[in-house]
Amino acid sequence: MNAMPAPVLPAVPTPFEPYVLLRPEADAIPLVCDSPHSGTLYPDDFGYALPFERLRRGEDTDVHVLWQALPSVGATLLAANFPRSYIDPNREIEDMDADMLDGAWPGALTPSEKTRLGIGLIWRDAGKNGKDAIYARKLGVAEVRARIERYHGPYHAALREQIEAAHRDFGAVWHLNLHSMPADSYEGLQIRSDHPLADVVLGDRDGSTAAPEFTALVADAFRRRGLSVALNDPFKGVALIARLGRPAERRHSLQVELHRGLYMHEDTRERSANFDALQHTLADVSAEIAAYVRSQTPR
Repeated sequence: MNAMPAPVLPAVPTPFEPYVLLRPEADAIPLVCDSPHSGTLYPDDFGYALPFERLRRGEDTDVHVLWQALPSVGATLLAANFPRSYIDPNREIEDMDADMLDGAWPGALTPSEKTRLGIGLIWRDAGKNGKDAIYARKLGVAEVRARIERYHGPYHAALREQIEAAHRDFGAVWHLNLHSMPADSYEGLQIRSDHPLADVVLGDRDGSTAAPEFTALVADAFRRRGLSVALNDPFKGVALIARLGRPAERRHSLQVELHRGLYMHEDTRERSANFDALQHTLADVSAEIAAYVRSQTPR
C-alpha cells in the first residue's frame, strides 16, 4: 500500500531540482524510462491567471509512482519535478507561439500542431478549445529562456546522459516514455473516433522509433493482463521519442499512455481504489520488459 501523497501546492519557491533520477537497484540493464509530465512542483514565478484546479488538468499525476518498480528490475527512471504546463519537456524549444511573448524570440520558431492546440513548449491553454487561458499577460523572453535553462535543458541533458551511457555500455538501449491520458483525449486532440479510448496506447510514430518486435512484446504484456491496447491511436509520440528512437542503431523508444480512469478520479486527481492493483500490474509488465532487454544484451 502506498503512503498518502503529499499535497500539491499552488506555488513553491523556485528554482528547485528539475528532476528525480532513480538508478537501478538490481543489475543494470539498458532500459531507461522517463516520466516528463508527472511533475507537481508549481514554481512561484509561474504567474498563471486561472484557478489552480483547472491548471492541474495537464498533469500525468502519479505516473512515476505507478512505475516505481522499474529500478528494482534494473531500469533507470527519470521523473520531472516541474509541471508540463510551466514548460513541457516533451516539446522542442522551437515549438512555441510567438504571440505569447512580449518581444522577439532570439531564434527561429517552428510551432507544431501541439502549439496550435495550446499545448506547445509553453502552454497557452489548460482546457479544450481555448476555454481556460493560463495567462492574462504576455510572457517575457527572458522569463521563457530561464524556464528552458533551469528545467527543460537539465531534464533533456539528464535523459541524454542516461541513454548514451546505456548505449555505450551495452551497444543498445530501450527507452520508455511514460504518460497518462484523460478520458476525453480524442476530443482534446480534435479527433473524431468511432471507438472508445484504449486502456493503454503505445506510440512508436508509426513504427519508426522502435523495432516492431519490441512494440509487440510490450503490447502483449498489457493485453495478457486484461488491458486493451491501441497502437498510435490517438498518441504517436512527440519530441522525446522522435529524437531518441533510431532502431537501426539499436536505439528503441516507445511512448506508453495509461488511461487515467484506470487509477485516478480525474475531477479531483485523487488515487482511485484501483491504484495499487494497476501499480502491481505495471511491476509485472516491467519485469517482463526487463527480461526481454536482458535477452537482447547478454553480457
